[in-house]
Amino acid sequence: MVEQSDRAPLLDWEEVPPGQPPPSGPSLEPADSVGSDPQRCRPQGWEGAGLGWPSSPGAPGGGTAVRGRSPRSPSTQAGPEGDAGATDEEGDCAFTGLSVKERRVTEWEEKDQIVAVFVVTFDTRSGNMVEWCLPQDVNLEGVEFKSMASGSHRIANDFIYFRKGCYFGLACFANMPVESELERGARMKSVGILSPSYTLLYRYMHFLENQVRHQLQCPGQYSPLEAFYEDKKAVLPSGGNGLVTACPTSALGTMVNRCMHPEMKITHPAGCMSQFIRFFGEQIMVLWKFALLRKRILIFSPPPVGVVCYRVYCCCCLANVSIPGIGASVPEFRPFFYINVADITALETELSYVACTTEKIFEEKKELYDVYIDNQNVKTHRESLQPLLRINNADREKYRKLSEQRQLLLYSQEVDGDCTSNEEDLFILFFMEQNNRIFQTLLEVAGSADPTLTAEHVRAMGLDPQGDRGFLVDLLEVYGIDVMLVIDNPCCPSQY
Repeated sequence: MVEQSDRAPLLDWEEVPPGQPPPSGPSLEPADSVGSDPQRCRPQGWEGAGLGWPSSPGAPGGGTAVRGRSPRSPSTQAGPEGDAGATDEEGDCAFTGLSVKERRVTEWEEKDQIVAVFVVTFDTRSGNMVEWCLPQDVNLEGVEFKSMASGSHRIANDFIYFRKGCYFGLACFANMPVESELERGARMKSVGILSPSYTLLYRYMHFLENQVRHQLQCPGQYSPLEAFYEDKKAVLPSGGNGLVTACPTSALGTMVNRCMHPEMKITHPAGCMSQFIRFFGEQIMVLWKFALLRKRILIFSPPPVGVVCYRVYCCCCLANVSIPGIGASVPEFRPFFYINVADITALETELSYVACTTEKIFEEKKELYDVYIDNQNVKTHRESLQPLLRINNADREKYRKLSEQRQLLLYSQEVDGDCTSNEEDLFILFFMEQNNRIFQTLLEVAGSADPTLTAEHVRAMGLDPQGDRGFLVDLLEVYGIDVMLVIDNPCCPSQY
């Protein structure tokens, strides 16, 4: 074990103790990015509820009739990474209900499991290349492009979350001017790690930032990285698939309400959700519907890509549901984070995901995505989904309520000094409660003697009987709850 000390920042990779914010220090985030001042007031529960994935619906009667498949019995569902559960700051597997206070926590602790550590450099002759790694025989094909995004030469620093096979990665990038003709005046490197789960990657952001600066100033000195890997390396099972189970399924076998989506801890949590809300405004309600329908969502943005990885995370939060059995029969809503052209083959087989890219060529690859987001422009090439782009009165009302709750929260924090609640919790719980209301109503109607979903039911769910008619039709088909949707369409009544 390597000694760790505050006097040796390059070797300081110790996890943040429970209840404390991540270490401060120079951040690689741009000033206008999601990150806010690390010294801001951060309630102990800033992480918010465990993030889950949506569920199931169905329908009957008068103008439009839609039948879905019969709902399946409640079952458990793993998170998008294959993890069995969400983790809170203490490393526990949290099971979320309608409020943070109602969490049930199991007694296992998620361990540090670093599969690989690596250094990527830009070589003026060979391009991006893996300069060094441990273990030496690890398969890092493509990581040289994932950890140094296309267009990064235009920025000074960045951080990137990405997916590599069954693993997740976090890399910190930096670009330093040098007086060298061989390096064409700039030295660019990324230092990163791979893990079976992105849940704990945030713990090492500060260490990776320090290390990439160290590599730029002292190329080839890898001893801190070697010591880090020896201390944190995962013990992989001898099965062959390389998967590491962070939360043993045996510990969860008796649990009905399993964690559906592990929380993604981020270095600067304060402001992540609020920036997402401000950036998209009312269009959040459009993204919410696409997330519930498990569509393939691709976000384009030029570098820096770190803030866009946060938007991937926020999109995932929109689909959170805590009702057991909901979503058991639909594809996982998988976060891919940053992708590039090397991921095209992998994306061809994905049924549902959220990802971001800096490569404009993806816009032409329409077979790879359902929804394309360029800056604040949300669009789809699929004719059947285009009506969902229109914001209706019910959407505006939900957004008004969300904004109102945010203002009340900010007022209580400013006037009363209330740090027991925060925007992250509010945002996650707002959409989870909305989703729960929809699916609970659908399940109740499906189980009744008259499984007919009326306009009154739709309004009670917070939806517009006319404006959200197509959304409900798709929802019922995707999740398969056996009800009959009866909403007259004044323009063209039809029977499904």
